[in-house]
Amino acid sequence: MTRLFSKRIVAIVGRPNVGKSAMFNRMVRRRISIVHEQAGVTRDRVSAEAVWKDQAFELIDTGGLGFIDREGTGDEIEHNLREQALTAVEDAALILFAVDVTAGVTPLDQEVARLLHASGRPVLLAANKCDNDRVEKAADEFLALGFPVYPVAALHDRGFDRLLDDVLARLPEEEPSEQEDVLKVAVVGKPNAGKSSFINRLIRAKRLIVSDLPGTTRDSVEIPFTLGTGPSSRHYRLIDTAGLRHIRREHSAVELFSIMRAKNSIEAADVVVLMMDAEVGPTEQDKKIAALINEHQKGCILAVNKWDLAEGRVEQEDYLQAMRKVMPFMNFAPVIFLSAVSGLNVKKCLRAIDAVGANINMTLTTGMLNRVLHKAADRLPAPNVSGKRFKLYYATQIGTRPIRINIFANEPKALTPPYRLYLLNQLRAAYGLEGAPLILAFKSSHGDAEHDEKRIKKRPPRAGKKRPTRRPR
Repeated sequence: MTRLFSKRIVAIVGRPNVGKSAMFNRMVRRRISIVHEQAGVTRDRVSAEAVWKDQAFELIDTGGLGFIDREGTGDEIEHNLREQALTAVEDAALILFAVDVTAGVTPLDQEVARLLHASGRPVLLAANKCDNDRVEKAADEFLALGFPVYPVAALHDRGFDRLLDDVLARLPEEEPSEQEDVLKVAVVGKPNAGKSSFINRLIRAKRLIVSDLPGTTRDSVEIPFTLGTGPSSRHYRLIDTAGLRHIRREHSAVELFSIMRAKNSIEAADVVVLMMDAEVGPTEQDKKIAALINEHQKGCILAVNKWDLAEGRVEQEDYLQAMRKVMPFMNFAPVIFLSAVSGLNVKKCLRAIDAVGANINMTLTTGMLNRVLHKAADRLPAPNVSGKRFKLYYATQIGTRPIRINIFANEPKALTPPYRLYLLNQLRAAYGLEGAPLILAFKSSHGDAEHDEKRIKKRPPRAGKKRPTRRPR
């Protein structure tokens, strides 16, 4: 069983560029949807939890309805925008109809109003851009559309108290929620790698707009997703991100915002699926994205999409070797060859997500941890470095997501990179930590030195008197 939404859903709809995304951000009290004066920036449905007076509901931001009838345009993305908005209307318990008070009632506002009347859903009309009392009086013009009118200003946070009070009054009763352990999964990759198609296939719904045009996804779209029921159910929050491309000077502000949101999604995720195009092969940009995942120490799965198109022209083993050569620092991550279009190995990828999600939370008992490390050290002693030999004494786990281990030793500075890698690989072999980052911090048993495999902090410059500057003669 797949559950994608709750009953307490509020959808914001309206024509393009009336401030829907700004209203959405104002009500959820976070900058989630990209706000830009360019029309049509929001494409996919963007949803988030809004809380008002200790009551929660799901708020959905939709793309602008630039036309109503199916024949209004031949543009594929415009057709998809319309379908996404109509789906949001069907899912919602309440509609917020957003209009621009400074533009007055437009023919497209009237068309949207007719559509909403036909939906049978309760509707509140939010007249945006009522920045002062004088402009607010003009909102009465929208009463002709047949809905209660609420003058608001997203930019100045005007009028939302009354609007949100009435939103809560019209929503179904809030059901007591059970504590859910939600796994945040971000799907990242270059433009047109198939990220949105993969999520649509995973949830078995056309939830995200899919197009051959690179850059279709702009916002980072979060989708609640549940498999199963009862105590055995598994809860996810899937995050579809904009394609990460090399940043060039000619990129628009919207593209730069999209890339920034995608990077923030990696930072917020528990597990990251790096989606790659099998026909293109592992590229330098894929390597940079993998390095970004590694830098943030996230659980990772390498997903090679469109394998149905590449199969027969290249062997999996050859492709895998090429990938490991391009990004050897990701050898711990499982590789899944799949097709989002045909469904090939999509379930296998979900099982890999579950496995990595469990691995990043694994607790290594102190007794076994020390037995594994001491057995490894007995099997292969550390090399002698300038008359000193690294010898480990004791290890203990200090954290998860990522797994962090402190290892106390006699001379951390005598630890060589190959021997550190040897200990890391021995731990992975013993515990099977596929896809999970493992951070080892080496500390002196005397408390005087620390060697961390990720970074060594530079000492701050010594404080002292500045040399006096010589006056020019």
